[in-house]
This record gives sequence, C-alpha cells and structure tokens, in this order.
Amino acid sequence: MKINTHQFGEIEFNQEHLINFSSGLLGFEDIKKYVLIKTEDELFYWLNSVDKPELCFPIVGIRVIDDSFQTETAYEAFGIVTMNQDPLKITINLKAPVYINQDEKKGFQKVLEDEKYLLNYNLFKE
Repeated sequence: MKINTHQFGEIEFNQEHLINFSSGLLGFEDIKKYVLIKTEDELFYWLNSVDKPELCFPIVGIRVIDDSFQTETAYEAFGIVTMNQDPLKITINLKAPVYINQDEKKGFQKVLEDEKYLLNYNLFKE
C-alpha cells in the first residue's frame, strides 16, 4: 500500500503494518486505520492516518517520561505531542494516552482519571 503523507511524502507499507483503532481517537472517531512510523529520531514516533493521510500525530512512549506508568497488558502507551517552534513549549498529553499493541495491530485511546497525569505536560525543561 502507498499513501502520500504531509510529513514524509509518499510512503509504502504492507497491509500487515496497519493498526486498527476500532473507536478511532478522541475527536477523530471516524478514522480507524493508522500506520506507525519510526524515524531516525529515537524519541518520536508518528501515527499517520491511512484513510486521511494528511492527519499525522507525533507520539512519544510514556515510559520515557514515567517508567512507573501502568499500561494495559501487551499494549505500549504513547502520549500525543503538541509541537512548537520553541522546544520549551512542546507538550505531551499524559491524560489521554494512546495504547498500541504492535503484535495484534490494535490500538485505542483512554482518558485517565488519575489527576497526576496532565493534559499538557512539558516534554522538555530548561
């Protein structure tokens, strides 16, 4: 399969790399199929919609920030990143993590009740 993305141009991937979000993501409930893109940067992944290729979310593994973060069995938790030209204003959403099971090619998003997880956690500090 091929898609033309805004971030990476045309990318080619196999059908078995599709990750299905049966309920979509918050605010994007109708978009179900994504591909997870890993670049040379060791911190960021990119969750790119297959159905709407111009839609791409930068994500970071939450365990990079909080190694005690409890995750769902067999799922890895990621936070969606809000980018900014000023690195000190880049934030990650820890309140509504995206969970991905790369073996089963399934994903979902869940809002956490725990107040310690912030909606706009600063990814970088001075």
